[in-house]
Amino acid sequence: MTTGDIDAILGLEQAIFSHPWTEGILRDELAGRRRTYLVAEEGGEIVGYGGVMIVAEDAHITNLAVARAARGRGVATRLFLDLAEGALDDGAEHLTLEVRFSNLDARRLYSRFGFAPVGIRKAYYVDEDALIMWVTDAAGSDYRARLAAIREGLQ
Repeated sequence: MTTGDIDAILGLEQAIFSHPWTEGILRDELAGRRRTYLVAEEGGEIVGYGGVMIVAEDAHITNLAVARAARGRGVATRLFLDLAEGALDDGAEHLTLEVRFSNLDARRLYSRFGFAPVGIRKAYYVDEDALIMWVTDAAGSDYRARLAAIREGLQ
């Protein structure tokens, strides 16, 4: 993802989220240290994006968004695979994220990637609590095998 993608990402954010990220937040994230943001494109159009921030040995998935019209085609899975593998290649040993408690589709995706719920952040979102999820053993060969199996299933 580059600054040239920001307008398309803003449109995606506004179409999907009740409280979308702003241009300033996106620019700050892109400029941040040990942050990676990726986009998914179909037909030259951005249909999804995701990001990860690494702090010490923890990789925090900051955002994952896929256009409604592009859902159900593996876009989120591919983005998430690339983010997770990149974070592990960059030295992360654990993966974490917050997800809206009501977002069952996302929770299913994250569970597929081995994330387990560990707590709740009250009022994390303006209008809802967040479920905190972790993968604590991401640096091991078993987790890499899980990612490889997910990737193979997409082929």
